[in-house]
Amino acid sequence: MLLNSANLMAVVVVVVVVVVLGRAVRILREYQRAVMFTLGRFTGVKGPGLIIVIPYVQQMVRVDLRTVVLDVPSQDVISRDNVSVKVNAVLYFRVVDADRAVIQVENFLLATSQLAQTTLRSVLGKHTLDEMLAERDRLNAAIQEILDSQTEAWGIKVTSVEIKQVDLNETMVRAIGRQAEAERLRRAKIINAEGEQQAAEKLTEAARMLSSTPNAMLLRYLGTLTEIGSDKNSTIVFPFPLDLAKVIGGLAER
Repeated sequence: MLLNSANLMAVVVVVVVVVVLGRAVRILREYQRAVMFTLGRFTGVKGPGLIIVIPYVQQMVRVDLRTVVLDVPSQDVISRDNVSVKVNAVLYFRVVDADRAVIQVENFLLATSQLAQTTLRSVLGKHTLDEMLAERDRLNAAIQEILDSQTEAWGIKVTSVEIKQVDLNETMVRAIGRQAEAERLRRAKIINAEGEQQAAEKLTEAARMLSSTPNAMLLRYLGTLTEIGSDKNSTIVFPFPLDLAKVIGGLAER
């Protein structure tokens, strides 16, 4: 009877030891850290690898140090030029200080998400629609800098912010299309005017050269007659300039 009681006691002891060890031994991966609390007080950060947690005396909070990809939901933004758009973005951040990420904020994922949404609306609301569409890199850098400075107290490093899409309503899309068409017409008129100006300058230069050289004027006149004479389907009455008659007379006298 005593032997049976001893055996039973040994089994109980073995079970208790196994349970205690099971609760005491923890294995953390390379990208994990354990924030340790002893009787409610912060006592350090452990890991990775094998760590021992005293049951009922110490508590452990796991923290993942890998980069987190956070999708910022679409936000209604009114730009500086009073255009209503919907903007969404993606945020990349990671925990660099595990103890502050646990102690300084209740839920750093939720806190970072909410902060990203408000910062996105605040920053984009200070810029025009054209700047949102054409200067995304500069806006991304501005949002990232603001988020990083505010999440530093939580032990979080914001590495990158990317604006994914800027959605416009159908009316604004048509207005932008009309604006783009008007811009193309304006450029076409400017190019045409510049071409006319250059042509006029060249014609003026050519007339100045011809007027200074009478023989060249005669050759040009005869060349024009030859080109016209090659067309056999029409009859053209071509005026004979008096200045050219004087030139021909002078050449005949010579």
